[in-house]
Amino acid sequence: MQLNIQELPAEIVQAKQRYGIVGNAPGLIAAISRAIQVAPIDLSVLVTGESGTGKEFFPKIIHGFSPRKHAKYIAVNCGAIPEGTIDSELFGHEKGSFTGAISSRKGYFEEADGGTIFLDEVGELPLTTQARLLRVLESGEFIKVGSSTVQKSNVRIVAATNVDMAKAVAEGKFREDLYYRLSTVSIHIPPLRERGNDISLLARKFAADFSERYTMPPVSFDESARAMLMRYRWPGNVRQLKNIVEQIALFESGNSIDGEVVRSFLPDGSVNYSPVAARPDGSHDYSAERDALFGMILRLQRQIESLNARIDELSAGGVDIAPQGSFQPVEEVAGVETGVPVRSIVKFQPFSSPLPADSARGMNSDNGNVGQTSSPLTLEDTERDTIRRALERNGGKRKEAARELNISERTLYRKIKDYGIDL
Repeated sequence: MQLNIQELPAEIVQAKQRYGIVGNAPGLIAAISRAIQVAPIDLSVLVTGESGTGKEFFPKIIHGFSPRKHAKYIAVNCGAIPEGTIDSELFGHEKGSFTGAISSRKGYFEEADGGTIFLDEVGELPLTTQARLLRVLESGEFIKVGSSTVQKSNVRIVAATNVDMAKAVAEGKFREDLYYRLSTVSIHIPPLRERGNDISLLARKFAADFSERYTMPPVSFDESARAMLMRYRWPGNVRQLKNIVEQIALFESGNSIDGEVVRSFLPDGSVNYSPVAARPDGSHDYSAERDALFGMILRLQRQIESLNARIDELSAGGVDIAPQGSFQPVEEVAGVETGVPVRSIVKFQPFSSPLPADSARGMNSDNGNVGQTSSPLTLEDTERDTIRRALERNGGKRKEAARELNISERTLYRKIKDYGIDL
């Protein structure tokens, strides 16, 4: 369900416009609303979510809607600062406190006094730094590296992480007391795959922004392109979507983009996460999974045949091949002309059908029940049926069917002709 912009409170609309947030998914709106609600109250906030979801916008919302909005806002990427210098960066250091400290330096907590510090990737902080941070949260006190003087800082902390903090605490990688102090209020940002139509909205925005920035003809996405964008899982979330759309906007400038074009820009081997199709009676149709299994078995059959042919070549040339492992050879080659026996050459016994005849025949039935058969199902029968089903699922498109079966289009054309499959 997507919320209509007219239904949103004025503060949420204002926050979206001010910080360039695109989307109306309920999970996103709930996160923005929570950030606005907690902004006026000086509590620590922990923002969680997968990498690339846009967690960095929410500390800005909290700062911008708080009484501290006119003071400094400093964002710190804790994962990008080496462990040896993180304490100096956060709390400052005195001259001569370590090699290279040629002068005193203020840290972020001193610089941001009265304002807000955003600690991104807080789960990457070393344990020693975590102890210092806990002291700041509890008392507002800190000590510069190389100093013995206690200083005070009135800073609000908003932290963010894509780490499972409960797991990190259980493994001793993050202090439990610090975790509870940071997460006085928690805000979770939903992954892109759970934001529905926001994916299309973001794709249009990124494409339009790219075309405007580089004065290039804009691209447009048709229905099949939008469907393909919605079906992809987006493990890199909004950051990955922006990267893909900008590539499309560059190389397909001025074109109308369909699903095939979108798919060509997605990573090789990407997996759709659309659910298994349900039948009207509530049961599930596993034909796609079954045919994928048949395809794997067919490829294994071809590999075995190729391997056996190679073994025959080697044995004909008198090559001594020792079997690896403890399995029993199916067939042994007799000794050479001298009469001295050689080690057994393993030959793999190819199977005539990917499955026992009854089971395979039954799995090809529409209802998934094991049926009765009077003749064995041959490998050719199974391959023909698998190809036919793949073509049916892809509307007769050979390119799509070949991709699903993990074979080349040329091989698919030849098999269609050999088996006389009608399209």
